[in-house]
Amino acid sequence: MNTTAFSNLPVLEPGNVWLVGAGPGDPGLLTLLAAKGLAEADIVVYDALVNEDCLKLARQDAALEYAGKRGGKPSAKQRDISLRLVELARAGQRVLRLKGGDPFVFGRGGEEALTLVEYNIPFRIVPGITAGIGGLAYAGIPVTHRDINHAVTFLTGHDSSGVVPDAINWEAIGKGSPVIVMYMAMKHIAQISTKLIASGRSPHEPVAFVSNAATDGQKVLETTLGEAAAAVAESRFEPPAIVVVGEVIRLRPSLDWLGALAGRRLQPDPFARKANKVTA
Repeated sequence: MNTTAFSNLPVLEPGNVWLVGAGPGDPGLLTLLAAKGLAEADIVVYDALVNEDCLKLARQDAALEYAGKRGGKPSAKQRDISLRLVELARAGQRVLRLKGGDPFVFGRGGEEALTLVEYNIPFRIVPGITAGIGGLAYAGIPVTHRDINHAVTFLTGHDSSGVVPDAINWEAIGKGSPVIVMYMAMKHIAQISTKLIASGRSPHEPVAFVSNAATDGQKVLETTLGEAAAAVAESRFEPPAIVVVGEVIRLRPSLDWLGALAGRRLQPDPFARKANKVTA
């Protein structure tokens, strides 16, 4: 690896913790600072959603410690994970906490950072590309497009107890947000779809599920709000998946660049302004 790119970047010091976003899957989406931290860390404490190919960038003699949390499966308690980071830092280790996506976007990085503050442990936040943006980009779905939307809402599909969050104003989001990107929502898509349709969304509005985004196992399911629950059940689609609702999904036949690399013929922009077309 060319170390010149790293020469002016911060150093992961003993007794410090870096909370690092690994992005949605593809190790090529790691930042330079994330890659440098992986090369310097004594121990990498990583999440369930981190692609194993990202871990291959860790220092050869670094310890790898799994601390994944997956809904409905035995998982470490968040407080225990946070205190483990304190313990390792106090032992003089260079600690890299590697989290899928971005640590501060539904990644509970804030909770871990606050525990480090509580115990006076120095830390650095290294943002990553969140799956709700990067994962959809790998599916050929932009979260914004000037012909379609000027706003987007990111939300979680379940709260700490595992149910659809009552704290979310579904009516306001349904009426006010042209594009809705949902994390951890697939399990509750029937309830969520009902709430959004009740708020005025059309049952014919496009919905897409992107599973294992930005990895070799990426799959995309396109359906409609009214048919979403049945489509998921029939396809046996499994998490982790990002769910997006909105007209931007209609751009996928034009922007599925991964499909194009595999031989798919991309379609003309369905929202193109005829007056702006360039003639050959």
